[in-house]
Amino acid sequence: MKRSTSDAPNPRYADGRFRMAFARIVTHYFRHRAWLEEGQLIRDAGTLAGIPGVLIHGRHDLTSPLGTAEELHHAWPGSELLVVDSGHLSSDAAMAEAIVAATDRFARR
Repeated sequence: MKRSTSDAPNPRYADGRFRMAFARIVTHYFRHRAWLEEGQLIRDAGTLAGIPGVLIHGRHDLTSPLGTAEELHHAWPGSELLVVDSGHLSSDAAMAEAIVAATDRFARR
């Protein structure tokens, strides 16, 4: 089976310094729970009312459950949830296309 280009690892992960920096940043945010109280993001999402936002989630994302995006969408008045046929990475063509389309819409406002 031939790998698609979207499945190929990003070349930056070949650099040990990048991998170490990435791991440290991710671990730092996880350790400090992104400096949010338990449940704070969903609880306070209503304060974003009137601020437009598009939540883009990959249907095949194994690292972030779709339910979390749905929960945030329901708690954020006026938000839009777009589920695309991709995984987690923005390098996936479907994800990249959705991100560009969403940012283009904001740029035209």
